[in-house]
Amino acid sequence: MKTVEKLQKTSNEDFKSRMEELDLVDEQLVEMFATMSKIRHFERMADRLYAAGKVHGTMHLSAGQEAVAVGLGATLKSDDYFLNHHRGHGHFIAKNADINRMMAEFMGKDTGYCRGRGGSMHIADIEANNLGANGIVGGGLSLAVGVGLALQMQRMKQIVVVVFGDGAVNEGIFHESMNMAALWNLPILFVCENNQYSMSMHVERATAKLPIAQRAEGYGMKWHYIDGNDLLLVYETMRQAVNDVRSGNGPVFVETETYRYFGHSKSDRNLYRTKEEIDNWRRLDPITRVRKAIVDAGIITEERAEEIDQEALIAIEAAVEFAENSPEPDVNTVEEFVYA
Repeated sequence: MKTVEKLQKTSNEDFKSRMEELDLVDEQLVEMFATMSKIRHFERMADRLYAAGKVHGTMHLSAGQEAVAVGLGATLKSDDYFLNHHRGHGHFIAKNADINRMMAEFMGKDTGYCRGRGGSMHIADIEANNLGANGIVGGGLSLAVGVGLALQMQRMKQIVVVVFGDGAVNEGIFHESMNMAALWNLPILFVCENNQYSMSMHVERATAKLPIAQRAEGYGMKWHYIDGNDLLLVYETMRQAVNDVRSGNGPVFVETETYRYFGHSKSDRNLYRTKEEIDNWRRLDPITRVRKAIVDAGIITEERAEEIDQEALIAIEAAVEFAENSPEPDVNTVEEFVYA
């Protein structure tokens, strides 16, 4: 398995040349940087709101994993189907979520995407084909098979993307879903965000053979294993994988190696990781890397980069104000949206 040091060495190519090879223009890179900044500020704000007692239940934050969400999101069409996991706020934002409605959902308000009933782990936007997050580890995998089969049977051109963590790959549903997707040649992109820990268990102690992506060979499925903190590499790999799936070549598996800065959930005291480990990964921070790259390449100035970051923070603060000024759900609607 790659070490942090080896991952760092994969990102020393000339940034501008890589952009040209990928047909990315300056404006696209700046927009991707802005989205990554917005995700980071959203996660930090969510953490503060939880500490202040304004967000109930629990939450699972993805700060440190922004390149995966943004690199993937930039390759999808607006009507592609998406199934998220419980650490998926960044993916929701990268798929053009309304930050105001998203923040309102977190704070349990009636103006939220799910009228305040979904919260952090179950947020969805069905109208945008974002079929929702799932609090069950690996819970979205079998749903993706169902969606993929429906798309195939109706001869629709969309694909379905399912995102899950390294902990999900040791669930039985992972293997069942991979097998059925490959057997039926379904239009599914499987994306594993390997952030090193399933709760407090390091991936090297939980998974017999690494990288995880090699498991796809057992199903005759194409696979990729990449540095998930390298935005351009994520974009390049996801674009190739999406094109393969959309062309009818069957499902593809992509494993992105990344890192989460926060604990597993808000009840996690984060005592199982050393400060040295966290600091090593912070040196590979995806936002810092892309910000430095676009400044060094002369795409924007350092001053403009700081302005973009502050604009992202202002947008998040405005979303909090919108949510706080939004009404609570009417108690008379408590039985609505409940199915038995």
